[in-house]
Amino acid sequence: MTLEEKLAQAETHVFKTVFPDSTNHHNTMFGGKILLMMTETAFMTATRFARKGFVIKSSEQVEFMRPIPASSLIELIGSVERVGTTSLRIRVDIFLEKMLEEGRDKVVTGSFTLVAINEHHKPVKII
Repeated sequence: MTLEEKLAQAETHVFKTVFPDSTNHHNTMFGGKILLMMTETAFMTATRFARKGFVIKSSEQVEFMRPIPASSLIELIGSVERVGTTSLRIRVDIFLEKMLEEGRDKVVTGSFTLVAINEHHKPVKII
């Protein structure tokens, strides 16, 4: 399989409904919950790309462009941005859809670096 095919196959889509248990006192999605879901999506994307164990090294430039109101639908899309020797940088974008309206908008974006590890928790080569 070519690198381009692996990159395309690794793209990960996760859909969620924003229920009240995920919101804050402003009735918008809690930022910590958003970061958790983005980290999970980054992990799934890295795993699908390399089929190795991963740990997160860093999150970079997470930008909250608009709040996510309760009773919304969101889609998280993870894609591989960069392939290093032992690490991957994964971009995760979140798109907001109102349940009863057409259209969608990108509302959050960020990058996460994950390191591939072996059973002894030591870094290993990606490819």
